[in-house]
Amino acid sequence: MTYGLIVRPILKFIDSENAHALSLKIGSKVASTFPGQKVLSSLYNTPSLPIDAFGLRFRHPLGLAAGMDKKCEALPLWPSIGFSWIEGGGITYHPQEGNPRPRMFRSDSDRALVNRMGFNNPGAVETRRRLLATKENGNWPRTPLALNIGCSKIAMSDNKPEEDYIATLHQLWDFGDMFVINVSSPNTVGLRDLGESNKLNRLLSSINEFRSNKDMARPVLFKISPDAEDDEIEMMVDIAIENGIDGFVAVNTTTARPQPTSTRSRRAFSESGGLSGAPLKERSLEIIRLVYKRAGNNYPIVGVGGIDGPQSAWDAITSGATLLQLYSALVFNGPAVVKKTIRGLKRRLQQEGIVNLHDAIGIFSDNNR
Repeated sequence: MTYGLIVRPILKFIDSENAHALSLKIGSKVASTFPGQKVLSSLYNTPSLPIDAFGLRFRHPLGLAAGMDKKCEALPLWPSIGFSWIEGGGITYHPQEGNPRPRMFRSDSDRALVNRMGFNNPGAVETRRRLLATKENGNWPRTPLALNIGCSKIAMSDNKPEEDYIATLHQLWDFGDMFVINVSSPNTVGLRDLGESNKLNRLLSSINEFRSNKDMARPVLFKISPDAEDDEIEMMVDIAIENGIDGFVAVNTTTARPQPTSTRSRRAFSESGGLSGAPLKERSLEIIRLVYKRAGNNYPIVGVGGIDGPQSAWDAITSGATLLQLYSALVFNGPAVVKKTIRGLKRRLQQEGIVNLHDAIGIFSDNNR
């Protein structure tokens, strides 16, 4: 209630990227102390709804999507407000400023964000240093940590994307519980071209070879674009499985635009970049179902795109998602969206007479084969 009545109205009057940075700074400061973590945990106490995936145990399925904590600078904050896992990044090997500002826009009436950030991040070496410092000072999160790996612009220009991805994985392998390979961001020129069959096969086979030489096994997931055609997605899923990918993230942001419902939405939607939030839900569900049918239940899917409460979470899980993520709903609904989503999901399972969350995965898709 406090977020909706006080915080969100104030943030409306601040540039979207500045509002993001301010929220992150305040939240990470509060969560950096044990008393602060205790206060946040009591405010946003989220029930348990355990699920296993990728050889890991998750307290419940809902995690923080990539893009919110690009620099991995607020890791203790996210478990304190209820998330059961975190995806940090995107991270590239080379430090990047990203695209020129302004580059983040929001539509409150359509509950959507548009961004063209362009993988702004401090680079893999500095991210490794930050992660090591977080671990050494006792602030390591008590949840699984995924790291989203993108490609540096300079590597795209030099036509050496495989080397860039592997160099980043080499730096961060000891810190991530799992990794997400991102070739689907719309905000780096040429990145989505890596989804073409020959390029994708070359990239993923290189990553698979890198993994085979590591002592510690780590799950590696592949993130899918919502703008790809269905036959292209099926091709990417097949190539990913052939090259040892362990699961999928469905989906990234979209370059498509819905019909705006307000003047502010019209302005936001006229900006170039990737759209996330409520308008992405239906396409996300379509792709979750498509990937679930193509890959089967041995390749867990992370459902992301329009997750904003119990119903959207239920729809994603019954379509085939094992885990969930949100980002935009955190901006529009505040931190309480996490506990509200999991509480509502637990109630729905009880209403449906389902004891184990695993038993709900894909039941819509299974019934519509």
